Amino acid sequence: MGKGRELGLQLRQWVATGSVSLDNPQALANRLIDALGAEESLRGPVRDLATQPLLLRVLQRQGGPQRSAVTALSQHLAGIYAPRVLAELLDLLEACSGVAASQPAGDSQASDLAPVSSGRLPWLQSLRPLGPGLALAAASAPVLFWAGGELDRWFFDPWRWGSGAVLVVALALLQVLALGPLRGLRRRWPLSLEASGDPRRAWCWITAPWIHSASREALLNLVMLAIVLGGSTLPLASLLLRYTLTALATTAPAVLIARRARVLRQWDGASGPIAALIALASALSLLHWKAHPFVVGPVEIPAWVLLVIFGAVQLGWQLPRRDPQDSSSPKARLWSSPWWWGTVLGTAWALVTRAQELARGLGWLG
Repeated sequence: MGKGRELGLQLRQWVATGSVSLDNPQALANRLIDALGAEESLRGPVRDLATQPLLLRVLQRQGGPQRSAVTALSQHLAGIYAPRVLAELLDLLEACSGVAASQPAGDSQASDLAPVSSGRLPWLQSLRPLGPGLALAAASAPVLFWAGGELDRWFFDPWRWGSGAVLVVALALLQVLALGPLRGLRRRWPLSLEASGDPRRAWCWITAPWIHSASREALLNLVMLAIVLGGSTLPLASLLLRYTLTALATTAPAVLIARRARVLRQWDGASGPIAALIALASALSLLHWKAHPFVVGPVEIPAWVLLVIFGAVQLGWQLPRRDPQDSSSPKARLWSSPWWWGTVLGTAWALVTRAQELARGLGWLG
């Protein structure tokens, strides 16, 4: 008998006798981990499965609703785990529910227990669970563009507030509220690995860039935003549009890598857009061979100084494991960071900008 089936039968017995509370997923996860014993490779996946809202539906419902929940949960797990780990989790589901959980075709031929990081699953299949969140976040960008334009016209233009100051103040205000009367924001708004593929929590893709779960990261990012956007002349509508789309562009590949490499983490805050701005200015400084400083009052800060400082701090935060059950490699943890993808995006955009300038100089673009 496989370990997954053994755990599933044990869970079914607990539910039947009422010896486990389904209202406390963390307690259920701890009990399953205790029953798992020394099977280290399944600790993280079993813990994540126990905290899935769909598992509660599987255990509480019968008939058609239960079969639908099993199918949905199976598809969700198939987008995250390697075939052998997936097979154990599906055995657990089948044993605890009595409903057969079919394994996607082709998974049975794989032979490793490592997270999916070698391209066995097509990228399109890996992207499919993220579709609702990506679509919702992209759709929110023009809404924020419109809202920014209206706020500028009615409030901030008459008050002579710059768009950068408005963004910094808005993020700071949200952070203060999350530390005080709205403490739940720091728990609900970040994008977790489980929520990334859950259509019912697709709204987390919108809220994640607007909150920081770690206060020290919030402080650093607010200072960095004040420096890089302090002299911005962009209208608020354009700034909000760029902030939202850059956050999405830096979070989406990070989430995809984390799901394939099984990195246990969550995503929040402004690190991606900040990294993109700093990398853009630094790369243009190198390509133009002249300084592109950020001006703060009488002080001019070279872009490369911010690149080094921000990069060093982020490396210190991104490389260590954030969860004791995380078995991913340091490279996977780095690649699952919006800071990394922001740096890549900013550098790539600088190269495109320089190529356009050279093409215009040669008359290729009119």
